[in-house]
Amino acid sequence: MAEDLLRDFDPFDIFDTEAARLDRFFSGLDEEGWRRPSRAAGWTVRDVLGHLAGEELYNQTCLDGTLPELRELMESQGISGYDEFNEWCVRERRGVPVAEVLEEWRTKNGDTRARMRELGPYATLETMAGPYPVGKQTFHYDSEYATHADDVGAPVSDEEAEGRTLWRAAVGRFALAGRGADVQVEPTAEQIWAHAGGASASLSYPEFVAATVGRLPETHPLDQRLVSALRCLA
Repeated sequence: MAEDLLRDFDPFDIFDTEAARLDRFFSGLDEEGWRRPSRAAGWTVRDVLGHLAGEELYNQTCLDGTLPELRELMESQGISGYDEFNEWCVRERRGVPVAEVLEEWRTKNGDTRARMRELGPYATLETMAGPYPVGKQTFHYDSEYATHADDVGAPVSDEEAEGRTLWRAAVGRFALAGRGADVQVEPTAEQIWAHAGGASASLSYPEFVAATVGRLPETHPLDQRLVSALRCLA
């Protein structure tokens, strides 16, 4: 079962760890650091913070059970999809002092993490995609935070790198299975074989993670059929 891929990991502990990583990194930035381009296309490091702060509107709406109100807000702003929502969140915060945006994100995300943990993994959360278990939704947030931590260059110690890659690969495999994606993934101890659309390739675990979150370098030789089939978390 797809759920078995995640049984060895605690989504709430991971969420706390990745949030703390981002907080440490953001807290040490100077003006130049905030202006630096991130790995997220078109966004500076400051924009990534704005995205994370704005994303809490969605996260807390799910917790509060007020999705109709969020849909009304999006309609009033001419927002028709998730990508447009993300860009709107970033634009809304570009004129706000960065210290205020950081405090907004820190406070609201702390509340989100506490409430998700209190609900527990088997409670149900209302999301834009319908009811979804809290634990599984938290794994999606984990992946989002780890991806953006890498986008801005937040440090990962050598001691935690391997374990971090393993849980991220497991979440990627879980997401692919949940989407019913037309791709086969066969892990071994050292690599992951992927097959889709008549194409096959062997990827290292870090490469597989990068593929699932749409962060493979443009110069990577992976067949485009596999690039499209493996992207499931971004």
